[in-house]
Amino acid sequence: MRLHRNLVFATVDALLEIFNEGQYADKVIEKTLKRDKRWGARDRSFIAETTYDIVRWKRLYAEIAEVKEPFSRENAFRLFAVWATLRGIALPDWKQIEETPTRRIKGRFDALSKIRKFRESIPDWLDELGVAELGEDIWEKEIGALNKQAPVIIRVNTLKTDIQTLQQKLKDEGFETINLKDYPYALQLVERANIFKTESFQNGLFEVQDASSQLVADFLDVKPGDRVVDTCAGAGGKSLHLAALMENKGQVIALDIYGNKLKELKRRAKRAGAHNIETRVIDNNKAIKKLHGKADKVLIDAPCSGLGVLSRNPDAKWKLEPEFLDRIRKTQQEIIRQYCKIVKKEGKMVYATCSVLPSENQLQVKDFLASEEGKDFKLIEDRKILSSETGYDGFYMALLEKSDSKTSEQV
Repeated sequence: MRLHRNLVFATVDALLEIFNEGQYADKVIEKTLKRDKRWGARDRSFIAETTYDIVRWKRLYAEIAEVKEPFSRENAFRLFAVWATLRGIALPDWKQIEETPTRRIKGRFDALSKIRKFRESIPDWLDELGVAELGEDIWEKEIGALNKQAPVIIRVNTLKTDIQTLQQKLKDEGFETINLKDYPYALQLVERANIFKTESFQNGLFEVQDASSQLVADFLDVKPGDRVVDTCAGAGGKSLHLAALMENKGQVIALDIYGNKLKELKRRAKRAGAHNIETRVIDNNKAIKKLHGKADKVLIDAPCSGLGVLSRNPDAKWKLEPEFLDRIRKTQQEIIRQYCKIVKKEGKMVYATCSVLPSENQLQVKDFLASEEGKDFKLIEDRKILSSETGYDGFYMALLEKSDSKTSEQV
């Protein structure tokens, strides 16, 4: 493989923004790819995947290169040199790249790979937390799985097509896909590619959504004609799935504190032909109180650590801090106790996160059921989805039902 100077320089520039300025990797890469209109698909793929790779393995590569943050431009090139050497890519004779013997890099890699926090490239505190919450064996497997590159999964929009028709249409457009057992609305791309420029996407025939995430809306057991509230809707991936499952009948009320995300949901809903979604910005408690006792089904896709989606957001492990986790757990409990009031008697609610930590999942449900607000709810079923077992995102979901009397149920 021959390295092109402008692609390598673009990658190094992106790394410096992500590491030194705390920018989000996806936003930086999106901006970087617009720098040169002459770049083709292969060039863009090199920049994106190399940047993500070095972000994913930052701690390991920094230890091998013996550099510390904040990284100088010279040190960022050293990280790149480690990445290239470990892949057997010959380094060019550029003044920016200081030559390090290949044997030394590989020797340090072999030695450091015996220690999990370096091998899996994670902060000490996160490694300790994973072991404390999941146990040594499960954490070992899970963090290994979460360090693999995420596959590209799409969800068929059943308001406009079916999975067989979409699969054939994508094949005609040059994209091979495979069906996924146990995921009725999912197709996986055989090769990673930019699928957003396809006619199928522009016409709203599918959304990009991980296979695990696709299980959440189904878990809520919605029916056509239901009144459903998606309380932390964001840009609406699950709201769109709910609308499709409801066949555009009934109502999906999408709530969020961020109006810009709901604007994006409106745009996506129009493309998808989802006509039964209404967006409402939560700017005060009145917006929530108006809905008390009025929803057949409520989805709480709660804000969380995001540890279950590290494979697609590898920079998250460098932004996470123990203090944030403490705050988010408190927020999760406040949200479930507040939004549960929207559920009608005999109605259902799903609490979900894209985290694999019991303290954000099973323990939150247990605390809720023991609270005053949770006394009329019972746990029907819960599922914990580990990336190490499925190959997809780590997720948790709990289905609860509201009744007139408390039914004891263990989480």
